[in-house]
Amino acid sequence: MIPEALGSGLRIPPHSEEAERGVLGSILLDPANAIDKCLAKRLSSDSFYDRRHQALFEQMVEMNQANVAMDAITIAEWLKTHNALEKVGGYDYLVQLQDSTLVPAHVEFYCDIVQEKNLYRRLIEHSNEVTDSAYKGEDAAALLISHAEESLFGLASHGGDKIPDWNESLNEVFTEIQKDPNDIDLGVTTGYAGLNGRLRGLAKTDMIVLAARPAMGKTSLAMNIAENAALGKLAQGGVGVPVGIFSLEMSREQLVRRMLFSNARVSMQAVQKNLTGENNMRLTEAMDRLRKANIYIDDTPGLEAVELRSRARRMKSRFGVELIIVDYLQLMNYTKFAKDGRQRETMAISGAIKAMAKELKVPVVVLSQLSRATEGRGDNIPKLSDLRDSGAIEQDADVVLLLYRPSYYKHGEERNDDNRAVVDVAKFRHGETGEVQMSFIKEYTRFEDRDPRDDDPVPSGY
Repeated sequence: MIPEALGSGLRIPPHSEEAERGVLGSILLDPANAIDKCLAKRLSSDSFYDRRHQALFEQMVEMNQANVAMDAITIAEWLKTHNALEKVGGYDYLVQLQDSTLVPAHVEFYCDIVQEKNLYRRLIEHSNEVTDSAYKGEDAAALLISHAEESLFGLASHGGDKIPDWNESLNEVFTEIQKDPNDIDLGVTTGYAGLNGRLRGLAKTDMIVLAARPAMGKTSLAMNIAENAALGKLAQGGVGVPVGIFSLEMSREQLVRRMLFSNARVSMQAVQKNLTGENNMRLTEAMDRLRKANIYIDDTPGLEAVELRSRARRMKSRFGVELIIVDYLQLMNYTKFAKDGRQRETMAISGAIKAMAKELKVPVVVLSQLSRATEGRGDNIPKLSDLRDSGAIEQDADVVLLLYRPSYYKHGEERNDDNRAVVDVAKFRHGETGEVQMSFIKEYTRFEDRDPRDDDPVPSGY
């Protein structure tokens, strides 16, 4: 540590030499307990301001990991063997640290002070970086704001950047493997037995692309999933999760209206003509059900990718959302890459959405359009290659759901005569692909699990 002259005009970064000495002295006096308490507080060598203290704590952690007995003598010998004794101030300084610590049992309190001062220093460092970037003016202001917000969000959850212990990771995975495969508790529920059975819920950090041609009902399916997740339908214990929706196409009022009528199973067209007593009762009951949901809708149009990420970050921090839905990808912008063509811009948008899912540790369902190539084929069945604007969407996605309704392409009176809908799990990074049969109730804009009896042939004689 190099002290700075009081008359230099420079300010010494926040730190507490007494607390740092208290931490290290406590370890010297009671190594078995103190080092574990420090690690539980997620203290690291970078948490210390004094470079001697950084080097000493780093060596102490290495000794602990090597299961070497620790006291002033063995630590000094270890430091000498690793050519680090002089870096920490020599043997005399170790004795000073030990003698200056009065109550080693207070080590956790000392750790809190050290971490607090470290957070102050990191905040100053990040703020200076943002200020320098703003003066240079080389990046768009919106991008700088997003980076600054991400940086501050990281500081707010400063313990989250610790790399998990390998054994801890193994135990978590093994515990999941041992669970009953019929338990849909690995992710957020979709509310549909068919989709849950195929995907085992919507997994954290996953980017789930729901793609379809216009009028197939992809917004309806996404809103049904949002409703089901928020209400906890088919979830373990029936507990719902907060859901965030970014609607770039429809207004908040339109989405809420659609969700209300869908939940009530009442036709919007019928109500426009005449609101009967029965329909009014259904809508009232649906109101009571939906009041239990925590759904947050942002209907800002034409969102920039960096702005979406920034808003999602705040939504996660403020409301604790555990599922995010974006409707839809092709309406988003990324001005920084716009000059390179729409395909490059879409690639950047897709990458930003995937990064957002990983950063916030929530599943992100993003709706996407399919190209007209689907309608150029005889069977009209969509393929992964039909994803519009960029192959990066397919590459970035963990799950791709292709939605289509076979009877939509029929002609004359047969068009839409069958309510069958197919959700093709065309890509699934964590399991098998395959089709999920569903039913689409058009008058309620609602998807439901399909009863196999709906597809049974009618017996002769009927």
